[in-house]
Amino acid sequence: MSEIDISKYKFLDKINSPIDLRRLKLEDLFSVCEEVREYIIDTITQIGGHFGAGLGVVELTVALHYVFNTPADKIIFDVGHQGYPHKILTGRRDRLNTIRKKGGLSGFLKPTESIYDAFGAGHASTSISAALGIATARDLKGENNRVVAVIGDGALTGGLAFEGLNNCGVQKRDITVILNDNNISINPNVSALSDYFNHLYSTPMVQRIRNNMWDFTNKFDTIGDRLRKAASKLEDGVKAVITPGVLFETMGFNYIGPINGHNIKKLVRTLENVKDIKGPVLLHIITRKGNGYKPAEDDTKYFHAIGKIDKKTGKSISVIQKNAPPEYYKVFGKALSEIIETDKNIITLTAAMADGTGLDILEKDFPDRVIDVGIAEEHAVTQAAGIATEGITPIVAIYSSFLQRAYDQIAHDVALQNLPVVFAIDRAGIVGEDGQTHHGLLDIAFLRSIVNMVVTAPKDEQELRNLLYSAIYEYKKPFSIRYPRGRSLGVEIKPFEKVPFASWEVVRDGKDIAILAVGKMVKICQNAALMLEDFGISAKVINCRFIKPLDKLMLENTANRFNNLFTVEDGTIVGGFGSAVLEYLAENKHYNSVKIIGTPDKIIEHGAQDELFEMLKLDANGIAETIRKSL
Repeated sequence: MSEIDISKYKFLDKINSPIDLRRLKLEDLFSVCEEVREYIIDTITQIGGHFGAGLGVVELTVALHYVFNTPADKIIFDVGHQGYPHKILTGRRDRLNTIRKKGGLSGFLKPTESIYDAFGAGHASTSISAALGIATARDLKGENNRVVAVIGDGALTGGLAFEGLNNCGVQKRDITVILNDNNISINPNVSALSDYFNHLYSTPMVQRIRNNMWDFTNKFDTIGDRLRKAASKLEDGVKAVITPGVLFETMGFNYIGPINGHNIKKLVRTLENVKDIKGPVLLHIITRKGNGYKPAEDDTKYFHAIGKIDKKTGKSISVIQKNAPPEYYKVFGKALSEIIETDKNIITLTAAMADGTGLDILEKDFPDRVIDVGIAEEHAVTQAAGIATEGITPIVAIYSSFLQRAYDQIAHDVALQNLPVVFAIDRAGIVGEDGQTHHGLLDIAFLRSIVNMVVTAPKDEQELRNLLYSAIYEYKKPFSIRYPRGRSLGVEIKPFEKVPFASWEVVRDGKDIAILAVGKMVKICQNAALMLEDFGISAKVINCRFIKPLDKLMLENTANRFNNLFTVEDGTIVGGFGSAVLEYLAENKHYNSVKIIGTPDKIIEHGAQDELFEMLKLDANGIAETIRKSL
């Protein structure tokens, strides 16, 4: 990327930490916000990354670090897509051009990266519970720092967020929750009148009057109860008319808002008032995703995360391969669309990821067959279980790392009842730039341990189609199909075919060793086998598309024929496919030499997929090298 001249920014050039920000005058903050926004646009349009969410919270982030004494005061961001302005203001400005690159800044919040990142944020709806935990520890230690959770209206669709809200109201700890509403999903009434009441409610004077009124009426018995009830009705009545705050007030919060989240002066003044209010406070702000960059304002979906784009037009300048094979999620979406077109007894569910899982293809032609439950994976799985009890086949399409959140529902609500729910597990394996919070490395291990669950991984796009078709019409069991992020192999697409249950296939014969590979790793292992030929090693490669149950007949024959077996998977080696093979061999008294190749039992950082596969020695060269050294 071309170098950005930081000296052209009058204020940002001198802000190396929030301490520098807090030395500025209030009237300077408007310019600071403009410079932070421009710096994000200048940088991310050249390198790609999360975009719209960060632009929408520039003013909020500046105001938070200006008002609160970070890092002593804790700010917990939800998800982390909106964390770029925070990174810029907390000493990472000059490294923003490394974001999501191997060895560079994480795309999310990461405590090991900065003392200003109070809590790791990769999955949504966690901020309120985490903030309450931090506030609990503060109170136990007798400290008096402030704790702030920033959560978007999208993340507020997650059940965990409501569990946290409810418990905040019960525990009554001093905590501020900021609802960043950028989708107007709560239909706020923004007007001059509500602005007046927002400011009025947040001032120390009104808070003192309110508290004194309660203390005063508490001295009387029956009449005190009546006075408090009347005052409460009056206050609730006013708030109900001008704000959506009654819900939060009922949960035990002192609700303030909504206010304009792009008015930096109003934000600062409101936060100054709010920060010393005792007990749980919810400040509701209205922002616009992509604010300040018109293409991002007009198309929030596309500009959520971008590749390289032309700054002036907003159009992509990334190199697009002509006749490139489709990405796996699009293969899935098209296959499902073909099936649904002739079958009315199928419905799909997803958790706020219709576009990312390929279900947007269905939404256009079959809108009533796609249910988006919001960021509520647990609910999606249990709703699917309910659907399955009535003879309709539900397809649950969720990213691998997000499916972890619904483990209990898969085990208890689906598998225990042996219900025919099909799980389409997208982004399985190494995902790349999104890194440790999004790698799908655990699904084989955690699904394999669930009774009745079938676990599969197709070697290519045609096998993905066939496994999906077979899961719907042939097997009638809890069934999972895991497939990777990225482009498919470009094989010829044929009509659907049924895949024999618990069957493997030999994709390359050999006489010296056997490589048992799953999913994406099958093709990579075929290439590795070609390399091994140069060293005089003849390798048989088996497509182990059924991870559970295993093809016991083929495994038995392979174990009898080859002394050296190698299992290869793009998931954790702890409890994964290789473990399943070892369990079978041990139980049946085989004494083969077995080497498990997969992701190690450690955190895998972010970086381009190819870079990470090479680093982990899961590319063809690395696998061939590992096999040679083992022999």
